[in-house]
Amino acid sequence: MENRVAKFEIVSKKQFAADFVSCIGGNAAAAEKLYGNIKLPVRATSGSAGYDIISPVDFVLEPGQGIKIPTGLRIKMEPGWMLLILPKSGLGSRFRLQLDNTMGLIDSDYYDSENEGHIMVPVTNDSRSGKVLTLPAGKAFVQAVLVPYGITVDDCAEGKRTGGFGSTGV
Repeated sequence: MENRVAKFEIVSKKQFAADFVSCIGGNAAAAEKLYGNIKLPVRATSGSAGYDIISPVDFVLEPGQGIKIPTGLRIKMEPGWMLLILPKSGLGSRFRLQLDNTMGLIDSDYYDSENEGHIMVPVTNDSRSGKVLTLPAGKAFVQAVLVPYGITVDDCAEGKRTGGFGSTGV
């Protein structure tokens, strides 16, 4: 049974440039040139659960180094669904590539946040064998899985999201 409940989109060039400068450094003009590198996620096979998220930038991580990648992506989901972000298994097993927040969770209301719901992924090369991770732009580095969730019968949440990474209180 297929559940078609979401659609990936690309954030505006202005939002990508602002977040790129904030996360990676450089200037807005350089970031705008990379905007064309943004690719919508796809599944590798018809049986894949995960959508591969492609890095729009080259990056090199020495053991212990981390980076926050502005993906240029956002996702519009039906209520009752969330998107989980996980490392690609090959990068996780070869380099111990890990998400800094252990697992990314994108809520359906993040789409309407002040930053256009821009999905940014903080990762660290936690290699304990001295391996350097070199990833060129255009290669997948994490995967995204859509998952349904439930709420309690007495739930009464009415808050409004304004951003990500702790914007709802912690």
